[in-house]
Parts: sequence; structure tokens; C-alpha cells
Amino acid sequence: MDTILHNNLKQVRESRMMSKAELARKAGISPLTIDRIEAGLASRVATKRKILLALGFDLRRRGEIFPDCN
Repeated sequence: MDTILHNNLKQVRESRMMSKAELARKAGISPLTIDRIEAGLASRVATKRKILLALGFDLRRRGEIFPDCN
């Protein structure tokens, strides 16, 4: 069974008025991956990095979206 990880990705994405598809395209990953991460499933650090950069976040602010990365 997968561990559920809390994150703020959906809130941040929606505050920027981005669709899952748009974020996925900018990050170079699939919309299904965005969906899985927003649901709290685990992801690779490299995937989180791509998402942070696609959202325009400095990597030092990663804890604002992915608290488990601090």
C-alpha cells in the first residue's frame, strides 16, 4: 500500500490558475503524474524539482509545496 504524503500542489497550482495539463506540459511530465502527486502519492525528487521550477518557485521554497522535502 502506498503512503499518503501531504502536499500543497493543488492549492498552489489552482492559485496560479493552471490546469493539471498545463503544469504537466511546463514540467515535462504527464498529467497523470500531477494527479497522483496531488492525491498524496510519493514521487521522485527530480519530479518535484521539475514541478517547482514549472511553477516558478525557487528550489529553496520547496517546503511550501512539499513539506516532506524539508
